[in-house]
Amino acid sequence: MESILHNITSDKGMFTIFIIFGVGGVIAIIGIIFGSIKGTAETKEREKSRREIAAYIAEGSMSAADGERLMKAGNPKTASELAIEQQAQHA
Repeated sequence: MESILHNITSDKGMFTIFIIFGVGGVIAIIGIIFGSIKGTAETKEREKSRREIAAYIAEGSMSAADGERLMKAGNPKTASELAIEQQAQHA
């Protein structure tokens, strides 16, 4: 292990490359972690909203059609999903 560290630190070019890739790797890992946290938080809030809408429907203060419309409004569709939906409507 000491010989590896000595070889890396003795050559400035190798040390620079090691630092660049090391920092890049740390930034990538941090990005992956925060992306996962963001996705989890978004899913949690979406499910909370769905439960609240279901509760409004159950107590009768909202119609089922209104609840369905609200649930669909919060789910952005991809271009391919929209194209498939449009083809199905025109068929």
